Amino acid sequence: MERELNSISKVAIIGAGPAGCMCAYFLQDCCDVTVFDYASPLRTLLPTGGGRCNLAYSQYDFKELAKNYPRGEKFLYSVFSRFGVSDTIEFFEKIGVKTYVQDDFRIFPVSNSSKDVREKFLKALNRVRFKKEMVSEIDFKAYNYIVIATGGHSSYAMLKNAGHNIIPPKPALVGLKTEEKFPAGVVVKNVLSCGFQDDLLFTHEGVSGPLIYKISSIYARRDFPYNISFDFCGKIYLQDYLNKNPHKSIKNLVADFVPKSFAEFILFKAGIGFDEKCHNINAKQRDKILDLLNNFKIEITGTAKGGEVVTSGGVDLDEVNSKTMESRIVPNLFFCGEVLDIDGFCGGFNLQNCWSTGYAAAQGILANLGV
Repeated sequence: MERELNSISKVAIIGAGPAGCMCAYFLQDCCDVTVFDYASPLRTLLPTGGGRCNLAYSQYDFKELAKNYPRGEKFLYSVFSRFGVSDTIEFFEKIGVKTYVQDDFRIFPVSNSSKDVREKFLKALNRVRFKKEMVSEIDFKAYNYIVIATGGHSSYAMLKNAGHNIIPPKPALVGLKTEEKFPAGVVVKNVLSCGFQDDLLFTHEGVSGPLIYKISSIYARRDFPYNISFDFCGKIYLQDYLNKNPHKSIKNLVADFVPKSFAEFILFKAGIGFDEKCHNINAKQRDKILDLLNNFKIEITGTAKGGEVVTSGGVDLDEVNSKTMESRIVPNLFFCGEVLDIDGFCGGFNLQNCWSTGYAAAQGILANLGV
């Protein structure tokens, strides 16, 4: 299809996820917008927040917000300063999605329904054309502008062909595998590791849970195997507890700090009988228990399959203008969302990246048009 002269500017958005649809929304009144995707629009929104749709995180200082992105923090300063959390809330209110903030500062729709958000978002895209089609190459013959919003799992071949450097994608926000077997299903609360404090879940494959998602994100580009140390209880004077509870079994004492089944695991590693009385625990045994509670080492051998939420990697940010989302390599080519080398922690941060970069890409195109 040849470009029509003197017609409204035509924009092709490749990818109908949150970022692509956000970009389309802010372009639809001024441009002829077509969104291409091989599957249903906004399908990736449905599982977010456990089906409740964690839209954002209640942090209104853009620099503080950007600290939650292991990759992309400085790049996002410009983006978040122009479209931050308050703008996200305002946008969703405008399309009929009222929101509330949980005690943990995560922002959800009042409906607690990703399906409801999707339906209202799609209804708001009333001037956008959707085409169920796989796009494998960048072709400007029919369009003035092209926006790549394909997420963190595809489209890299055509971007390489266009001259862009792609940071190899690796899983982030994912469970981690270990050779050592742990009591599966056990959750230890408020564990300290790698500068974070959160809950740790032991699984059949290794470790998972909120703490591990953060660590897997920080270490996404680290080679396997590597070791992580965990502190389950902070600084304690174990001898004082032993002295105060001389007739208590050591298993029940250690279970004051960690779940009972994991207390048994710790004592097994220490070579101490579960029913041994506290007054029989010698200094060497005490120090061994304390080391396992405060410096529990696990060797990580890989990432668990099936739990990946986002990827670390994508389009090299040095090749993208952070004010407009336009490629520095190919004129009139724009990017938004997880196709960029940007990834955040759990809590609405990855969707915020989509909303904000989608808006920024739209504004970059409109600026080119003088709108």
